[in-house]
Amino acid sequence: QDQLVESGGGLVQTGGSLTLSCRGTVSFSVQYQTIGWFRQAPGKDREEVSCITSPDGKAHYKDYVKGRFAISKDIAKNTVYLQMNNLKIEDTGVYFCATTCRTVAGTFSPYDVRGEGTQVTVSS
Repeated sequence: QDQLVESGGGLVQTGGSLTLSCRGTVSFSVQYQTIGWFRQAPGKDREEVSCITSPDGKAHYKDYVKGRFAISKDIAKNTVYLQMNNLKIEDTGVYFCATTCRTVAGTFSPYDVRGEGTQVTVSS
């Protein structure tokens, strides 16, 4: 049973913007959860993108998205967002959210709650 559901992916040109959503289902609250965004490009390992930690609410970004992406949490909507600006071709991939900031060699722990992903494609 999915407890986190991603949405908002799509096709966008370089320099464009998208906002991804990671919504907790009725039975799963994101309020007190650390939520991370990850992505996986074809033929590559899953990599970390951004994370918002709990309970301090601090945002963390990998260098390759710093200054372009912004993560936020809306408790009322039970949703974590990833605002992506100035998108580059190398941002293409399936984006996942999960209850962690880390993976081990691109693999989630069996204890992590994660969604099924949403596709982001950036074209020239």
